[in-house]
Amino acid sequence: MVVRTLTIRIAEDKLARLRKLARARGVSINRLMDELATVALAGYDSEIRFKAMATRGSRRTGLAIGQA
Repeated sequence: MVVRTLTIRIAEDKLARLRKLARARGVSINRLMDELATVALAGYDSEIRFKAMATRGSRRTGLAIGQA
C-alpha cells in the first residue's frame, strides 16, 4: 500500500472539534481522518451497489432492500 500526504484547509473551530473527537476516541487526527474517509467511502459504495441492484430488479424489491 502506498501512503500519500493530503493537505486540507479547514476552519479553526472545526479543527478544534476534530481534535476533541480524536482525543475522545483515543486516536490521532491522522487516524481519525482515515476512519472518516473509510466511513464516507463505505456509504458511497453502498449507494452505488443499491442503485445497481435497483436497476436490475423490480422497483418494489429495490425499495424493500433499501429499507432493510
